[in-house]
Amino acid sequence: MTNLPLSLFCLGLTLALYYLNKRLWRRFRKLPLMPLVFTPLLLVAVLVFGHISYQNYIAQSHWLIWLLGPATIAFAVPVYENLALIRRHWMSLCAGTLTATVVAVTSSVWLARWLMLSDEIQRSLAVRSITTPFALAAAAPMGGQPDLVALFVVVTGVFGMAVGDVLFLRLAIREGVAKGAALGAASHGAGTARSCEMGPQEGMVASLVMMLSGVIMVLAAPLVARLLF
Repeated sequence: MTNLPLSLFCLGLTLALYYLNKRLWRRFRKLPLMPLVFTPLLLVAVLVFGHISYQNYIAQSHWLIWLLGPATIAFAVPVYENLALIRRHWMSLCAGTLTATVVAVTSSVWLARWLMLSDEIQRSLAVRSITTPFALAAAAPMGGQPDLVALFVVVTGVFGMAVGDVLFLRLAIREGVAKGAALGAASHGAGTARSCEMGPQEGMVASLVMMLSGVIMVLAAPLVARLLF
């Protein structure tokens, strides 16, 4: 049995901390202050030191997770508005998305096996490079653990967003389509958010690639489970 007032307090606290963290991030732009990093750390500290159970926290906060679905679908708007650009680059975008998905899955599983990680971690890592709603759907037929999947997805997104600019500079990548595709395929929602900051073209391509990667992974999940596990 969960405590309703406490659960509602946790929901309000989550929203308030995220709002304040966003304002802090806009002012200082330091990696440790990134909302995807700093807000969860603050919430964990509150739960630990306040002796609040995860069940009480998630009882009402699970609606925020549910909203990930509509938020992901909303990325289709800039895609629709830039159909001409997609038609011009459809072959390279499809080939790049498929290649990125295969590389992300196989490299994650093989590295986990090389490090002798448990089978549950291997299955959860396999879907780390797609956005959370798709990752949770794809992890189910593969036997991944939902909490681990969510954690790996967030870590992947934050890391990709943090190092993306440096890699583009080092590799002399200047084309907006290439930047958006790379961030959308490797860093899903976080990478797409960063792409939108770069420009409308980068944001649109990242949105498209993120959704294509998610769809491919969900459809291929049963096959991946048979081939790799």
